[in-house]
Amino acid sequence: MNDKNISKALEITDANFDQTIQSTQPVLVDFWATWCGPCRMFTPVVDELAGEVAEKFTIGKLDVDKNPAASAKYGIKTVPTVIIFKDGQEVARMIGAQTKATLHEALSEHTN
Repeated sequence: MNDKNISKALEITDANFDQTIQSTQPVLVDFWATWCGPCRMFTPVVDELAGEVAEKFTIGKLDVDKNPAASAKYGIKTVPTVIIFKDGQEVARMIGAQTKATLHEALSEHTN
């Protein structure tokens, strides 16, 4: 199987959400849904980013339909929404699909 077809982004669920965002490195969470066209177009960007920054950041995806608790806790009303967490706290939020450059820039502002 070709590794390029495997998502490099971590699958985040309600069950592992709190533990995941408590990471010692910044965590970017893409809140998305399978029915969302912009989300599907944004997925390759998130996967590429995950492959590029894995040493410094955790990049994950959370399906809002399958994981309503985390989505509700953070008031996710629009997908895709990207939240960056540092030491378990929200430090940045972007609504809508973003470019990889924009995500890189946002993450670089929160490097440990």
